[in-house]
Amino acid sequence: MLTKKELKELKLKSNSVRINIIKMISESKSGHPAGSLGIVDILITLYSKLIKHNPKKPNWNKRDRFILSPGHVCPALYATLAEEGYFKKEELITLRKLGSKLQGHPHKEDLQGIELSTASLGQGLGAAVGIALGLKLNKSKNYVYCISSDGEHDEGSVWEAVNAANKYKLNNLINIIDVNNIQICGYTKDVWPLESFKAKYESFNWKVIKINGNNHCQIVSAIEKAKKLNYPVCIVAYTVPGKGVSFMEHKYQWHGKAPNQEEKESALQELEKERELIIK
Repeated sequence: MLTKKELKELKLKSNSVRINIIKMISESKSGHPAGSLGIVDILITLYSKLIKHNPKKPNWNKRDRFILSPGHVCPALYATLAEEGYFKKEELITLRKLGSKLQGHPHKEDLQGIELSTASLGQGLGAAVGIALGLKLNKSKNYVYCISSDGEHDEGSVWEAVNAANKYKLNNLINIIDVNNIQICGYTKDVWPLESFKAKYESFNWKVIKINGNNHCQIVSAIEKAKKLNYPVCIVAYTVPGKGVSFMEHKYQWHGKAPNQEEKESALQELEKERELIIK
């Protein structure tokens, strides 16, 4: 469980990351704000409290592995890695610019801390299964964490990976589904309805935990529980797309649209007010 001090620290970090996401995407005039803002609390909680990693030794062989399958929400991952000390925050503003390490989708060879280059949706969980199997064969006790998206589950490749994790009894794999209910062209329930994730994953012999993906305490509790289970675990994390910016929240139109200057200023004002409330 988190102490009040730890919870406050996580909330402040999440707020800082959200501020940087707005600045990054606005500066680049391109990007995916809704999903990026929505997964921040998951990323910050993982990297600050749960994942074994070392920013000074990114390839440390005892590290856990983290895979961001929906690569388009990489602004959240970049800002989290900067928050954790992998590189200077000043670099964040170079998102999507020519020659930048911070490409529009994460590229493993360009940036320390990236385990897998991701762009094509539906591929990340399969790679995570392969990595988890490799670690298991090597008798490693490290975990593989994957964030996948609800929309990605439209792809048959995801379900092949789910079945493979069951076949190989990958109790070192935790898949966190970011259920934000939006896709580029609409709401997931209208595009390709997939609920219940719980029933579907359980039919493949996974253990499933449902949480509020914007609640730091629930995220910690779920991961701690997952590590005690001798099965692959799916955490169904319901998040608010556009979290923290009222005019973006729950709106699929912000899946892949950068805010203009006026929208940027409005978003930053909201986030700064939130920061003041956290500090109080």
